[in-house]
Amino acid sequence: MQLTPHFSLAELTASSTARRLGLDNTPSPQATVQLQHLAELLERVRAHLGAPVIVTSGYRSQAVNRAVGGVATSDHVQGRAADVVAPGYGTPLQIARGLAPLVGALGIGQLIYEHVGGKAWVHLSTRVPDRPVNRVITISNAGTQLGIQAA
Repeated sequence: MQLTPHFSLAELTASSTARRLGLDNTPSPQATVQLQHLAELLERVRAHLGAPVIVTSGYRSQAVNRAVGGVATSDHVQGRAADVVAPGYGTPLQIARGLAPLVGALGIGQLIYEHVGGKAWVHLSTRVPDRPVNRVITISNAGTQLGIQAA
């Protein structure tokens, strides 16, 4: 099922962990509605970056979320978040820095630049956090920091 011109439901629910462990990663009807909104956000991000956006982790069932070590309250479980890269634009740090000033204009609820264990990606959510200070953050081996911080 194509959600938007460049993002499908299959792409936003693909999980190598689910396949490897034989876990069901089918979203609920409510999560599917949220995935539609997420795909629309990803389209806006793609248009702004001028490069394809690759989803490395989208929707996660509770079982898949536990298997990957996600927090129980993860926006991924609700279909409201995706971890992305866009090699045609630049590194995840460059992507995060390019998007941070535009979170409101692009409708990004939360932007997290994550660089942990030698890997880096950008987490985008449609949900605006309760505390505005948590809208743009960095998560790294050093912990959580406000804004977009280099390693």
